[in-house]
Amino acid sequence: MSMERLVAAINEKNNPTVAGLDPKLDFIPEFIKAECFTEFGETLEGAAEALYRFNTGLIDALWEIVPAVKPQAAYYEMYGWQGVRALERTIRYAQSKGMYVLTDGKRNDIGATMQAYTAAHLGKIKVGSQERIPFGADGLTVNGYLGSDGINPLLEVCRAEDKAIWVLVKTSNPSSGELQDQKLADGRSVYEAMGSMCEEWGRDSIGASGYSAVGAVVGATYPEQLRELREKLPHTFFLVPGYGAQGGGAEDVRFAFDKQGGGAIVNSSRGIMCAYRKTGADERDFAQAAREEALRMKEDLLAVRC
Repeated sequence: MSMERLVAAINEKNNPTVAGLDPKLDFIPEFIKAECFTEFGETLEGAAEALYRFNTGLIDALWEIVPAVKPQAAYYEMYGWQGVRALERTIRYAQSKGMYVLTDGKRNDIGATMQAYTAAHLGKIKVGSQERIPFGADGLTVNGYLGSDGINPLLEVCRAEDKAIWVLVKTSNPSSGELQDQKLADGRSVYEAMGSMCEEWGRDSIGASGYSAVGAVVGATYPEQLRELREKLPHTFFLVPGYGAQGGGAEDVRFAFDKQGGGAIVNSSRGIMCAYRKTGADERDFAQAAREEALRMKEDLLAVRC
């Protein structure tokens, strides 16, 4: 089961960290951009190649110590089909290094359209007499606010293709409470109701770890809600954004973990990707700086994990 593979990878590396690969040209060292622009010109092809080379440098530095990466699809789509190609190449490269790949796409639709999103990111498509894998990530973030019509197509593919999903429950952004904190007629908050739906959607896919193939996105910037949801969602594995650049720290994310120290993986994107800028390192040492920040984050999290 996909979630079991992630749990195993976290345990093997003793590191509940996922490195967000959210590259844009502003984050990429000048020497990489110069090489790519010399080869491809200041074109979308050149930009996409710079993204890919930056990513492979990070992956080469991280794969031995970090179990998973999380590319955010928007950072690739902004560079057109060339950027989308860089996303596909990044997924394949990370998986070739044994890393779990969770695509942050936040897809949301119903019926045939959701089936198409699901096939693209997690499944297979038929091309003539052949089956092809478009992206082939191990997991995908999704927006569940269209209800079960938008989730059921994903569940079918999760079962058939050994994949997992993470549903937006309590997100880390400042305005999340405008909707997610609203109270329903039964007194529950919207985010609590969404969390309960994750438990229901995942009840037929609970693995040996006790967690299902349906996870939840719960932000580090709301530690009390994180604590509340961890208690109420015993079979739902958490993806925790908001650590680092968004303001969340280890003390905030400690509530994401269960009593055995499992049940969650914590994301850092800019904190790891752009560590070379924060430390003042030579830009050619960007990958080593990312590795050192990932190791620092690992120790930070292990200090508060049960």
